[in-house]
Amino acid sequence: MHIDIITVVPELLESPFSHSIMKRASDKGLLTIALHNLRNYSKNNYKQVDDYQYGGGAGMVMMIEPIDRCISELKEKRDYDEVIYLSPDGELLNQKVANYLSLQKNLILLCGHYKGVDERVREHLITKEISIGNYVLSGGELAAAVLVDSIGRLLPGVLNNETSALEDSFQDNLIAPPVYTRPAEYKGWKVPDILTSGNTPKIAEWRAEQSFIRTKKRRPDLLKEHE
Repeated sequence: MHIDIITVVPELLESPFSHSIMKRASDKGLLTIALHNLRNYSKNNYKQVDDYQYGGGAGMVMMIEPIDRCISELKEKRDYDEVIYLSPDGELLNQKVANYLSLQKNLILLCGHYKGVDERVREHLITKEISIGNYVLSGGELAAAVLVDSIGRLLPGVLNNETSALEDSFQDNLIAPPVYTRPAEYKGWKVPDILTSGNTPKIAEWRAEQSFIRTKKRRPDLLKEHE
């Protein structure tokens, strides 16, 4: 998979993709991430990419011209499955969205900044808008990092255990069951006996039950999908 990220502050995204699972995905050649500084596509001597909004009001708006130039240049090199704008009013990111995007080949992510982007960008250049939550960030860079991580870990070969991602919370609209590791007893707190029994079918049954119980208690809204 190849992901191009358009941003005015590429420095914010260098660290998240240089460590842990995302670095492993890159080292294995399973995921390539290219950062593009939007200021490089400005024809202004000051590398300006934002301007005052028409009609007045507080906050600067990202201009359409440099964004269009950047996206057009990228599209000359490859075809893209989606051009995504990270926006607080976009489709809420969930596991279903991450699963869908992990099956794509090429993506462009546009990170918003300031007051947002000229509406014509959203109308004519963007194919999908995604939000990571009902709150506002200073820019879309952190949201882009979250989105890429949620996608990248699903790519075949990225995780050491291929079944690990399939057992994550939300894959089946249930929260993952409790997990334990050594020691089996600590300060009198014991690991459930079933997990040390070696009875694989019973363990699977226990985990399924615990997932349902935990979901019902903590995220009952997810159970609507099972009704």
